[in-house]
Amino acid sequence: MNAENLHQPFEIVYKETDECLKPAHKHNFFELVYIIDGSGTHCINKNKFEYRNGHLFLLTPQDLHKLTVRTTTKFFLIRFNDIYFKSQNEQANSQQSEWIKKLEFIFHNTTHSPGCILKGMNDRVLVKALIDGLIKEHINKDPYHQEIIHQMVNTVISIVARNLYIKLPNKMRYDSNNDETTLKIIHYVQANIYKPELLKGEQIASAFQISVNYLSEYFKKHTGETLQNYITNYKLKLVETRLLHSDMRINEIAFELHFTDESHLNRIFKKYKGISPTGYRKQVMFDRKMVVAATA
Repeated sequence: MNAENLHQPFEIVYKETDECLKPAHKHNFFELVYIIDGSGTHCINKNKFEYRNGHLFLLTPQDLHKLTVRTTTKFFLIRFNDIYFKSQNEQANSQQSEWIKKLEFIFHNTTHSPGCILKGMNDRVLVKALIDGLIKEHINKDPYHQEIIHQMVNTVISIVARNLYIKLPNKMRYDSNNDETTLKIIHYVQANIYKPELLKGEQIASAFQISVNYLSEYFKKHTGETLQNYITNYKLKLVETRLLHSDMRINEIAFELHFTDESHLNRIFKKYKGISPTGYRKQVMFDRKMVVAATA
């Protein structure tokens, strides 16, 4: 499957359609998808989400996604890549440069759960106002509209980074004193979570030129947990996402995430979560029904 490329720091796109935009596809850049109006389903890496007005989705490079339109939908897209971060940094003073480094770090190390990334009402209101302003500038093309669009895009991206940062584990929070190698190991694990042959201690130690006998001790020293425990917890987070947002069967999830079989996944999940995957899915569905009933 070919991935789309972006040959400029960023671009904005406004679309209105009552049809699916295109088949499932990937990008080699970041994309923010804002739903101005309409409804449908957004599938990201096999996880399905119902979308509606005001939802904002983040797609990271190599995410596989597809939008299925139910009612006529207006989208606003902001696409940006590594060139965006580099160009921003070249124009920044020392204080701004530190912020750009934080932005780049957050986007490249995000462990976001697929779905709307705006959790607070204040940010939802703020982003809606910014998107409305971007559309007007994009359409009217008044004097200096490009400069204003650039600044507004910067602000939207900063708000998204704030929402991502809040959900980053403490051990991955940006800090100029953080151990860079540990953060790179975490990023390596996330990038290769579907490739168990690359997650063996020998492979990771070789990739980062650390003694295989010292690797686990080194990782625990900087994160407070063993490397194997981190890998297991990250896989279980992906299991939870599939249980909540897909109709995949337990054996399919086990196969995708390279558990030995369904019983292996059941055993590990119950050990760490105190409940079986099936029980977890049923409990969440029950809780959702109770919330809907309470607000009806």
